[in-house]
Amino acid sequence: MFEKLLPNIQNPSDLRKLTPEQLPFLAKELRDFIIDIVSRKEGHLGASLGVIELTIALHYVFNTPEDQLVWDVGHQAYGHKILTERKDVFHTNRQLHGISGFPKRSESKYDTFGVGHSSTAISAALGMALASNLKGETEKQHIAVIGDASIASGIAFEGLNHAGVTDANLLVILNDNAIGIDPSVGALKDYLTSVKEGKNPKDNNMIKSLNFEYSGPIDGHDFDALLKELNRLKHKKGPKFLHIITTKGKGMQLAEEDQVKYHAPGKFNPETGEILPKSEENLPPKFQDVFGHTLVELANENPKIIGITPAMPTGSSMKFMMDTFPKRALDVGIAEQHAVTLAAGMATQDMIVFCNIYSTFLQRAYDQVIHDVALQNLPVIFCLDRAGLVGEDGATHQGVYDLAYLSCIPNLIIYAPKDEVELRNIMYTAQLGLNHPIAIRYPRGRGILKNWQVPYQKLEIGKAHLLQQGSETAILTTGFIANNVSAALSQLDSSSKFSHYHFPFVKPLDFEALKDICRTHKHIITVEDGAINGGFGSLIASFVTANNVAASVKKLGIPDEFIEQGSVLEQQQICGIDVNSLKNIFSTY
Repeated sequence: MFEKLLPNIQNPSDLRKLTPEQLPFLAKELRDFIIDIVSRKEGHLGASLGVIELTIALHYVFNTPEDQLVWDVGHQAYGHKILTERKDVFHTNRQLHGISGFPKRSESKYDTFGVGHSSTAISAALGMALASNLKGETEKQHIAVIGDASIASGIAFEGLNHAGVTDANLLVILNDNAIGIDPSVGALKDYLTSVKEGKNPKDNNMIKSLNFEYSGPIDGHDFDALLKELNRLKHKKGPKFLHIITTKGKGMQLAEEDQVKYHAPGKFNPETGEILPKSEENLPPKFQDVFGHTLVELANENPKIIGITPAMPTGSSMKFMMDTFPKRALDVGIAEQHAVTLAAGMATQDMIVFCNIYSTFLQRAYDQVIHDVALQNLPVIFCLDRAGLVGEDGATHQGVYDLAYLSCIPNLIIYAPKDEVELRNIMYTAQLGLNHPIAIRYPRGRGILKNWQVPYQKLEIGKAHLLQQGSETAILTTGFIANNVSAALSQLDSSSKFSHYHFPFVKPLDFEALKDICRTHKHIITVEDGAINGGFGSLIASFVTANNVAASVKKLGIPDEFIEQGSVLEQQQICGIDVNSLKNIFSTY
């Protein structure tokens, strides 16, 4: 019986004391360790299991953290975290006050660059490498590990294009497993497949044409091959590119067989891999599924409807449209800028385009929203999934900035439903034809209505709704957070003092309703699950100031700080917008 290796390894210095023959045994222990923790605590699974050998080999061969290692996206960095002084706290992964689920500079010197969104590793590592050259650190190595889905993004190509005309000590490792969160798509995926199958002649190599020294493809689970090639490349100067082939979910049969489901499977049996069932009977649907089913319903009646998503067909439930109308639903890969301008192009041809992007991912296409859509007043329908606080993914994925970054854009309508029926009705209204583009933001997770498939109603653009009539203080909300406010008010003995107005349209605002509110109430409280600075409350406060209204305005929402990982309830408590916090605040009025 071999003595366990992992308990004696706290950092890469300990790892380098092992013999190469011991590394496969360490890989098995590291996989078992990740499977055990994630099965109980949840998190991202398949991506980290697929790069265990690569992770060990990189820290074994290179002198990290002096040699700098950047993981693209970071879903695959669990093994890296465990081997770099965080093994004993790994059980706190993605929890409040625990470690982040992604590499984070403030967490460890081994996390050389903070990531969470894809395709940034090459540019970041190149920046480090060029800075090292300027400092005379010419022996230092800089490694970017990037997946075949991420490398198809525009910024990754920009980094490759620049790196190829430098003398930077940059090693780009392509982790090619033919899948990101969903299967990879596009012509580049087809090219990589042909390379793996040996169909492309060596003089037809697009990476070599960019002035990289190309090697591979090699088996990313073969320690002998990995160590031999990494040791060779370690002594090579200039830009290098290593193509490795891996299997996402490696070492766990069910994760290998269903790589989409086991990207982040929730809790599961660590022995069998069987996902533990959640008690979901009689629960309301997830907002993303309401979007997906509604889109299919509308597309059945309206042949002009097109769906677009940048690499998130399952997460956004665009998959329903892709399965039903495969020619009218497009996954363009991790290419948010392209997705937005593609939608704009289609809109010029009178197509009705639902462009579904996570709130934080739309940030990556901000110029296109302004320049290619709003400036030309093209009626693209943006559906922003994961708006508001998102929970365990933490700061990199919080969808709390969209109200602020979108509300300043001319021509753009902004809508935030408080429930599933409102989401369906605005989708129905938008596909009937609008004179402007619209952004519809809705939260991650479940709604509140079990009976949500009711007949559609056309909405009046810019209309607010009175949910509760009171006498002194008006509470103004937008979006799903309205339900927290309603729950808080229901627990107050003095609730009759409070009016509650729901503003689903953040832009255009219902100015007539605002004038009436200001005339009849002494105090105004705004509540949103977005950034206070520049958000819904700021728009209300600006109206009050501009109209010389005497009413006071208190803004509640996300403070001017990044909200780290934890449950959505814990994050709401930090921000003071959970039910109990709201009740306590309201009781002081």
